[in-house]
Amino acid sequence: MNKDFAIIEIGSTNTNTHIYSENTLLYESNKTIEFKKHYKIEGKLLDSDLKDLYKVIDKAQKYTNNIYIYGCSVFRNITDKEVEKVNADLYKRYKLKIEVVSQEDEAYYTALGALNSVDYSGNICVIIGGGGSTELVFARDSKIVERKLFNFGVVDITSKFISLKDDIPEVSFDEVYQYIDELIGEINFEADVLILAGGDHLYWYNNAQFELFPNTLYSDSKQQYMIPIDKSDEYDRKAYKISLDAVRSRSDNPIWFDGSRAMKALTNVISHKVDAKYVIPTKINMEDGLREKLNEQR
Repeated sequence: MNKDFAIIEIGSTNTNTHIYSENTLLYESNKTIEFKKHYKIEGKLLDSDLKDLYKVIDKAQKYTNNIYIYGCSVFRNITDKEVEKVNADLYKRYKLKIEVVSQEDEAYYTALGALNSVDYSGNICVIIGGGGSTELVFARDSKIVERKLFNFGVVDITSKFISLKDDIPEVSFDEVYQYIDELIGEINFEADVLILAGGDHLYWYNNAQFELFPNTLYSDSKQQYMIPIDKSDEYDRKAYKISLDAVRSRSDNPIWFDGSRAMKALTNVISHKVDAKYVIPTKINMEDGLREKLNEQR
């Protein structure tokens, strides 16, 4: 049996590919394909976006034909007929189909990937921040106890405050914070630790050149860094004052940063609603939990 397999996770803004040989990572990539943004403008999935997705699949096929494709927020919010049309084309081209993942399962699998190797006696909140949805998973002693789901994400926030994509935004951090605070409402759970998942949060900090600190709370190869809450507040506010063009210039995917300021305000709101003492930035995604499921099935 061919033990190599690929997981392609299609989000509203970013499409992630991870290719494994059992538990060994062979290849990973993050491709910005703005499905939700363009759908909101055009009222349909764009052929150009689908062509970009096909390029991602073509790349994965260089490693393996065992490819599992999962569609998240944007595919949950289009019609069944639209999904069927995309799947018909995918099957014709590759003998593959997109499995549309519920918001509940997206939250569960991402949180599973974040908590699976964590040994921590206390409360943790995992935020899964995406382009079109936001999920919070609450854990006690690394066991999931509660979830809270929202049908908005950074694309919606950035659409509300367009200048967030500019070099220096016209809108202030406090204005965006207040808007998100009202969307989130009350949260009746406190957590010492807020784990940032659902995207490559390390990509922001590294390209913004913000210092990260060793994670001294627990040992996990995917969660090596943490930020004390006072320093996190400083960094999040600073994101609204520094040159975004300068941050983009240090990256290999400049368009990725369109939603970065919205994400900084979103995670900041959550950090204070749960009274977090530390923020743990990661690049953990849904595939980290799905990989365990697929390994068991294969």
